[in-house]
Amino acid sequence: MRHNKKFNHLGRKAAHRSAMLANMAISLIMHKRITTTLPKAKALRKYVEPLITKSKTDTTESRRVVFSYLQNKYAIKELFGDISAKVANRPGGYTRIIKLGIRPSDATPMAFIEFVDFDENMAKDAGKKKATRRSRRGGKKTAETVAETTAENAEVVAAE
Repeated sequence: MRHNKKFNHLGRKAAHRSAMLANMAISLIMHKRITTTLPKAKALRKYVEPLITKSKTDTTESRRVVFSYLQNKYAIKELFGDISAKVANRPGGYTRIIKLGIRPSDATPMAFIEFVDFDENMAKDAGKKKATRRSRRGGKKTAETVAETTAENAEVVAAE
């Protein structure tokens, strides 16, 4: 029976699944963004977000706990150094999943998974004001069109 076993097994045995998620987490920490299938990205988010929360407190115990999951000292150094400094004031939601569509060979849904604070393109877009969807009939007003509209308005006011 499968009572209360809700996580995605991804078609693998437990040891294979944990090794795969650890390798994907190391790649995500080192590269800040990876491309994978959508179910793997969702499983990776559940795997890596508690580790990032644990890395906010830089103690020997938390380093040992995270090392027991990842088994890579370079990833631990990156996680407790650069990443934990950027996410220090964030209460959660450290990763973002962006759907890419389907893979042509086997129609599997693909996705990016990336750290929210490390995407420079999204940060630049957040600072810009979005253009509204308005009609372009008016176009740019030149000095002549401004003079014409003020003359027309003056005529309308005089007629009333």
